[in-house]
Amino acid sequence: RTFNLSFRYANNAIKTSKYNIFTFLPLNLFEQFRRLANAYFLFLLILQVDMLETNLKVKQALTVTGELGDNIEALAAFNGEVRCEPPNNRLDKFKGTLTLNGERYALDNDKVLLRGCTLRNTEWCFGLVIFGGPDTKLMQNSGKSIFKRTSIDHLMNILVLCIFGFLASMCSILTIGNAIWETNEGSVFTMFLPREPGIDAPLSSFLIFWSYVIVLNTVVPISLYVSVEFIRLGNSFFIDWDRKMYYPKKDTPAQARTTTLNEELGQIKYIFSDKTGTLTQNIMTFNKCSINGKAYGDLYDFSGERVAITERVDFSWNNLADPKFNFHDHSLVEMVRSGNPETQEFFRLLSLCHTVMPEEKKEGELNYQAQSPDEGALVTAARNFGFVFLSRTPETITVIEMGRQVIYELLAILDFSNVRKRMSVIVRSAEGKLTLYCKGADTMIFERLHPSCNKLMEVTTNHLNEYAGDGLRTLALAYKDLDEAYMIDWTQRHHEASVAMEGREEKLDELYEEIEKDMMLLGATAVEDKLQDGVPQTIEQLAKADIKIWVLTGDKQETAENIGYSCHVFCPHVFRNARRKMCPEAEEEPSVIKSRVGLFWLKKTETMQDEKVDGDYGLIINGHSLAFALEKNLRLELLRTACMCQTVICCRVTPLQKAQVVQLVKKYKQAVTLAIGDGANDVSMIKVAHIGVGISGQEGMQAVLSSDFSFAQFRYLQRLLLVHGRWSYIRMCNFLGYFFYKNFTFTLVQFWYAFFCGFSAQTVYEEWFITFYNMVYTALPVLGMCLFDQDVNDRWSLYHPQLYAPGQKNQYFNKKAFVSCVVHSCYSSLILFFIPWASMHDTVRDDGKEIADYQSFALLAQTCLTLIMIKVNTFQLCLDTYYWTAVNHFFVWGSMVAYFSITLTMCSNGMFYLFTSSFPFIGTTRNSLNQPNVWLTIFLTFLLCILPVVAFRFIFIQLRPTINDKVKKHLGQHVKPSSLLFTLLRSTRSGYAFSHSQGYGDLVTSRKFLMKRSTKRAPLFTQTDSSIFQNQPQHYRTIAEEADESQGHSP
Repeated sequence: RTFNLSFRYANNAIKTSKYNIFTFLPLNLFEQFRRLANAYFLFLLILQVDMLETNLKVKQALTVTGELGDNIEALAAFNGEVRCEPPNNRLDKFKGTLTLNGERYALDNDKVLLRGCTLRNTEWCFGLVIFGGPDTKLMQNSGKSIFKRTSIDHLMNILVLCIFGFLASMCSILTIGNAIWETNEGSVFTMFLPREPGIDAPLSSFLIFWSYVIVLNTVVPISLYVSVEFIRLGNSFFIDWDRKMYYPKKDTPAQARTTTLNEELGQIKYIFSDKTGTLTQNIMTFNKCSINGKAYGDLYDFSGERVAITERVDFSWNNLADPKFNFHDHSLVEMVRSGNPETQEFFRLLSLCHTVMPEEKKEGELNYQAQSPDEGALVTAARNFGFVFLSRTPETITVIEMGRQVIYELLAILDFSNVRKRMSVIVRSAEGKLTLYCKGADTMIFERLHPSCNKLMEVTTNHLNEYAGDGLRTLALAYKDLDEAYMIDWTQRHHEASVAMEGREEKLDELYEEIEKDMMLLGATAVEDKLQDGVPQTIEQLAKADIKIWVLTGDKQETAENIGYSCHVFCPHVFRNARRKMCPEAEEEPSVIKSRVGLFWLKKTETMQDEKVDGDYGLIINGHSLAFALEKNLRLELLRTACMCQTVICCRVTPLQKAQVVQLVKKYKQAVTLAIGDGANDVSMIKVAHIGVGISGQEGMQAVLSSDFSFAQFRYLQRLLLVHGRWSYIRMCNFLGYFFYKNFTFTLVQFWYAFFCGFSAQTVYEEWFITFYNMVYTALPVLGMCLFDQDVNDRWSLYHPQLYAPGQKNQYFNKKAFVSCVVHSCYSSLILFFIPWASMHDTVRDDGKEIADYQSFALLAQTCLTLIMIKVNTFQLCLDTYYWTAVNHFFVWGSMVAYFSITLTMCSNGMFYLFTSSFPFIGTTRNSLNQPNVWLTIFLTFLLCILPVVAFRFIFIQLRPTINDKVKKHLGQHVKPSSLLFTLLRSTRSGYAFSHSQGYGDLVTSRKFLMKRSTKRAPLFTQTDSSIFQNQPQHYRTIAEEADESQGHSP
């Protein structure tokens, strides 16, 4: 330890929490006061002082260190030196050497356990810490927690700042008016309203300024933010309670893990998705095969047409068969059981050429742990057809062939690599026969076949093309018999190359090329890569909503490309090779607009403009190239090229690179981003994106715990965005518009009244009315609409994904909409003040008594305001609300009843006698509201306030109808959604070879078999024949598609 301290290595302690006991208060207050209105409310308060991953990763120690075992004395006496690369974030690479007893041994990624790993199928291990604390690859890839806020929150900060200026301007105008009035008129009143000692006109005006700040502070009431948070909480509950986002197979409901980002779900422009476990199930099935020129897996009638096969093959003759394995072509079983040599050699190869680990939990129950789902599917297929891979040791492979146990000596594993795109094993049978078995990409295998296989290769190629057309992942199988003398010489040279410290990979590749030639073709396999249900349809729906999807995956390029076609992210015609070809007339340098936004316009932004491209393009880039492309001088070119494409796939990327790509788009596109993943390697991008979504799948709960929203299947993303996200955004925008309208109107009436009260800061309303206006009288109708309204129901929201576009463009609430709201409020406040004022000026009651007193005017003004706000809002709600519930009706009519009930109570004799100083408006209600001219005034103000709204709506809908207006027009035409049919044309050959990983050949001798245990909760629903349990994806057509279809069928 003392020796290590001299090198000042990083401490092994790490910190992932956001706060500690000392920083919680200051950091939390800083986050709260980033919402500028909270600082405003604090100012008013001071002013009014007298008021884990689970996928298989096989690791193996060096033989020289593995022999130490658990011998504590030997471990204590261990004396070696490790030299390695400096700390970095590459999870798939490690370079180092161990020097022990004068010998040097190579260390690579297969010899290293990363921080955060969990041991499986081994009780203990001893190791040497190489990187500790912040130097570990886990921490090198981790991103800091970011306090996420919606674009509406940022806009609210700017608007609140503008409102401050508006408030200060009003107060300044009224202060100047007070100074003028005090100078010219105030001296007349000093006889019976003397000033306090030491108070002159200038000081009085100064105090009046702050008095009006208090009187007019209702322009931004605290109830605004209370209501906003309440609406967000309600919309979060709607997500949690959505039965259509519940996954019964795993008893997993959707969950809103935050209540502050709901409306942001309605503004997503870019989605960044992981692949494995997010788009796929990590489940693959053996579907078809070609053996010695004959295809199996399909059934044809006498005319040569393919017919559906429904009856499963009976594998009861095989006691070790996997009962979950499905196959429907009985002829293949007959060929195997009849002893056909080519067919049996085919499945013998599948049972031997792999790196699968067997596990027998109890006698007769055999389970396979495969590092790729492809290998598991192929070995399981061989198992069911009578060639059961039973066990392995570092030197042998045991297989049960048609009921007979056979032990093969394992001489060498020629491992998979990205360049080789194949793997081979060399085994010796019990009879002493030496054979090389090889499987891999058909292009690689066919180049190394014996000339005698040319005819068979042509037939097999036709089968491969057919399988690829069906979207299956294929690979070719071949073998070669070896000579004993040649094998001895080759083994010696292989040993020398494997221990070489310089040029080891190149030497091994040369030996592999030498022996893997003149092979004999056996056939080909076709594996179906199981996507999650509804993934292609979901991606297509999101694309129709103008949402761009980027796939960021750690898989290899070919695997990612195959998945892109399976998911319909790519179409067969999208590939080009350069930006200049995509847009020849584009400038060499990208167009970047610099501006200032945010609070006090202090934040600098750079926005890259979109460029029009003729045609559809796609971009695939690997992690190595991405590392260079993300450098400062190239990242804008990368983004420019990527944004010209319909779809982007980044493969073999690290978690940090995923986050960097998301950050690049956030910075230069100024668009709302969403990242979705299921594993720990997705956490960084989930934290960086505006919205993080975690899928609770096979990769543990790390992504879910770091996410803002979570569910069990990718297809639920469609409903989260197009339904809940869109509803939440529209509800919040409608709420803000109505809320600012009613409060600006309320405040501006006070402003106009100041010109008639000597700028004395007297309120035009009764004190209790001011208290209840936002809390009781006007809050509930708007709140009811913004919690329950649906402009169109969920079915139509999914049926017409174009409805999502206005949210991406932020059309429903922006600075322009806010200014319109203020102008509307100014107009309404003028009507609400001057119409009552004019109607009561020099007015008498029917009995000849005066009615033009302050209390009667205040009651009329606040009654007009309340009823107009309720009625006008109700009328506008009738125009805007399309989903009326009992709660809506209760809030609207209940608010009116509450106003009159409370007002009558406040102005009653009983309240005056009990609390004389608090309820001075005794008898005002009954003396005013029994006059016909009062009700006529209310009716007149209602007409003058509502007619401009109706006229504007009518003209706007006629001249500039929105997509919402068009869809609402179609609501009466209940077109039944039809299924979207797709045809996969892209070849997905040899997808298996690319989902394999390099380095596992050396690991099968580790004797450490991994197993994955899972525990299942009891399902919430036991009925399996319901639509909820089956959870079938829904398919929809767009308006444009309907129009095209109707034209196509018109006579």
